[in-house]
Amino acid sequence: MSTTLRIRRTAIAVTAAALLPLSLAACSGDDSKDKADDSTAASESKKSDEASEGSSGDMAGDKPFGSACASVPKDGKGSFDGMAKDPVATAASNNPELSTLVTAVKKAGLVDTLNTAENITVFAPTNDAFAKIPKADLDKVLNDKAMLTKVLTYHVVGQKLAPKDLESGSYETLEKSKLTTAGSGESYKVNDSANVVCGNVKTANANVHIIDTVLMPKM
Repeated sequence: MSTTLRIRRTAIAVTAAALLPLSLAACSGDDSKDKADDSTAASESKKSDEASEGSSGDMAGDKPFGSACASVPKDGKGSFDGMAKDPVATAASNNPELSTLVTAVKKAGLVDTLNTAENITVFAPTNDAFAKIPKADLDKVLNDKAMLTKVLTYHVVGQKLAPKDLESGSYETLEKSKLTTAGSGESYKVNDSANVVCGNVKTANANVHIIDTVLMPKM
């Protein structure tokens, strides 16, 4: 082999050896960039999913719940949207399931008291809840303003109670004695006797939890 040919081959080998690390580095850099891009995309996707789930969860937790909610009108003043625009006594008067309660509130002269109160919770007995009381006993209460006021104000707490507050609590009522709540998810009891059948109903000045039994304070 001639000296010139050996020199050329040696030069080619040296050049190839010099370029190989650069080529590998370039490939490695591209792979790292691709992996970084993939990792960033996955992270952003996860954050997006978590944000979506959190938003959905918050919205779900802020809606009325319970079996009796199905009987609430879908639109108009008696609907959930309609009730949210009015103070609590007015809002209740537009809900056909609460007509007996509204009659009692009017007899006790508590309409203005409830409508002008701020940030309260009302545990509102349905018509069926009042129907559980023997007629003679119910008539007696309805015709005794002092007793009726005592019973009705026992259903009102001077702060807004969200569903999470019902899980385990003891709250002073406007009647000045306490009631207790317990439960979880969409199942809650008040004083271990009344079930919340449509909870977390919003009015302009109150949270309303509709119950299936009238609460009775100590007389």
